[in-house]
Amino acid sequence: SDEMANREQAEIQISELDLLSSMFPYEEEFAVTDQLALAELKHYVENESAEVPSSKVQFMLNVKAEVPNASMVEFSMACALPFKYPTVLPEITVRSSLLSRSQQILLNSDLKAYLVQNCNGEPCMLSAREWVKDHAAAYIDKELSSSSMTASDATQSEVTMFTRLWIYSHHIYNKQKRKNIIDWAKELSLSGFCMPGKPGIVCVEGLQSSCEEFWSRIRRLTWKRILIRYREDVSLEGGGHAEIQSKRKFPTLEEKYFDAHGARGNHMDLGQLYRFLEEKGCADIFQMYFGVEGH
Repeated sequence: SDEMANREQAEIQISELDLLSSMFPYEEEFAVTDQLALAELKHYVENESAEVPSSKVQFMLNVKAEVPNASMVEFSMACALPFKYPTVLPEITVRSSLLSRSQQILLNSDLKAYLVQNCNGEPCMLSAREWVKDHAAAYIDKELSSSSMTASDATQSEVTMFTRLWIYSHHIYNKQKRKNIIDWAKELSLSGFCMPGKPGIVCVEGLQSSCEEFWSRIRRLTWKRILIRYREDVSLEGGGHAEIQSKRKFPTLEEKYFDAHGARGNHMDLGQLYRFLEEKGCADIFQMYFGVEGH
């Protein structure tokens, strides 16, 4: 049945992720970026009646490769496993600061062609990683004539994204962390808000690359628990300043402290948070965090 097949695919994904984490125990080499999606997938496998997971498991594989002049270059593979994987291909984007835009596009389309050829319904993350390790460095020096790139390929891959990240933390009290959140958002031209207390909530919005940089800095700090609860991505037409501004739901990033007066002073007044989100047109996010209607 469909149900059986789904569960089997989910089990294959989990065992492949387990294998990756035992082969690459360090965060620098392998890191699940969406822990919630992984937890949801495991829950689905363990609990016979659970509904199909709502988000793909996303993770990073970082690969060091030697370039001809004997220095090492790091390539990052941002990966997502569609629910039907391995019967469908994984989604992988390879990046490196040394690749030009067109080199990156060519590298990714060649990797995809390799996967289409070689991954017939089998788990293929390790072979994708091997391929990147063996071939990626060669793209750094490729002189690409415009003829080798069809215009449609180029424009399709060069879409600039506007992203909004909804981050959940077990608690946020620390002054320095709160200062970092505000300073980094300002530096990266991100707007949103930070709600300190327990739980702690951070929302940042702006260019996708800036949101990703913000997240990679935040998650390096020490937290009892922090994760991206929800992520919104919208593609931009031109990515100019005015267009980016028009997508924002928050003018700047400020701290929002909803005081719950009284004995539970450190616990936030969630009713006030709900009304604040509702005002900004984000009421549905409340359920993502707390799983209940806010009123």
